[in-house]
Amino acid sequence: MNFIEELRWRGMLNDMTPGTEERLAQGMTAGYIGFDPTAASLHIGNLATIMLLVHLQRAGHKPYALVGGATGMIGDPSGRSTERDFLSEETLRRNQEGIRAQLTRFLDFDAGKNAAEMVNNYDWFKEMSFLDFLREAGQHITVNYMVAKDSVKKRLETGLSFMEFSYQLLQGYDFYWLYKHKGVQLQMGGSDQWGNITTGTELIRRKEGREDYQAFALTTPLITKADGTKFGKSAGGNIWLDPAMTSPYQFYQFWLNAADDDCPRLIRVFTLMSREEIEELERQHAEAPHLRILQKAIAKDVTTRVHSEAGYELAVKASEVLFGKATLDTLRSIKADEFDVIFEGVPQTEVSTQDLETNKDITDLLSVGTRGEIYASKGEARRAISQNAVSINKTKIADPAAPLDLEWLQGRYILVSKGKKNHLVKKV
Repeated sequence: MNFIEELRWRGMLNDMTPGTEERLAQGMTAGYIGFDPTAASLHIGNLATIMLLVHLQRAGHKPYALVGGATGMIGDPSGRSTERDFLSEETLRRNQEGIRAQLTRFLDFDAGKNAAEMVNNYDWFKEMSFLDFLREAGQHITVNYMVAKDSVKKRLETGLSFMEFSYQLLQGYDFYWLYKHKGVQLQMGGSDQWGNITTGTELIRRKEGREDYQAFALTTPLITKADGTKFGKSAGGNIWLDPAMTSPYQFYQFWLNAADDDCPRLIRVFTLMSREEIEELERQHAEAPHLRILQKAIAKDVTTRVHSEAGYELAVKASEVLFGKATLDTLRSIKADEFDVIFEGVPQTEVSTQDLETNKDITDLLSVGTRGEIYASKGEARRAISQNAVSINKTKIADPAAPLDLEWLQGRYILVSKGKKNHLVKKV
């Protein structure tokens, strides 16, 4: 597998410095990407750059993931109009551990010579004084060079602290340290990181003092939707890789709801499918776009790799339940500990055994028994039933006076469907 050619056909190559492709063709090359631990989880915007490391390793090269324990205390100003919030060391450490765990799902850390490695720049910055840093890095990069970077120029109008201004020099020193101590010759990242990355290649060139230095830069395009808007966010904010922050169901639904125009790029960037597999899926999708073949293929592939096969199956089950395709057998197959995950965000009502004893029929339960949270009155409940608009556990209710002879799922739950809207009743 040729790494650069793989990126080209997938549309994942934005820019690279001269000589990069030739160096990669010579043999195993070590390359790295940095991740700032500004949150407890990576998000799908990070996943696009993680895939660079995945393809690098698949091509026989050695991937390094740098977690910025030191630079995370400052925050990268690239693409921002305001300064980032300051994070405590404790928060940063917790975030680093979360990122470390997530990266093990994508990279092979036990692959012999080209096994992935994780490094933390706090390890080489923690003992370095400010004066040491000025001698090591500050004297080699001019202010004129730093100010010329787009990430700096865009912030000069609104204000840029010296702390953030120094970020590119710190990131540049990361590359130099890895170059000297780990033999890393390539730094990669999103296209918005080009300025920071090339500061590293320039620092290496100047500190090495020779023109035959071997340090290279490569970037991938930022992922945007076909309409030009930012990719990777939903109405609730970022789509995280941590299931505690974005559930497998929400994660799966994000990909399932992708626009047709976005899918050709998403399936190339975020999956490991071959060109032949992708082109065949695109052919099938073009013949029957209503089946959403591309969306389903992307959602299955990415959800499985991020959350596991079980996470994917749970997400599919939740989709069937919440969007009307499920049957009573589907509901019966849901485990007790899965109900809260599947029905997160669905209106819920708790009822006691004593409450149920006072209800005479289905109408009572839907109105009085649930304190009017499903239907405000008995009359409203009766009208809905007479209009064939009510189901309990995916079975239509035809008689408003039907007795409360209900099957409580897992002995505790019933699902009331009001047309296309769901309401979960829990017995406590």
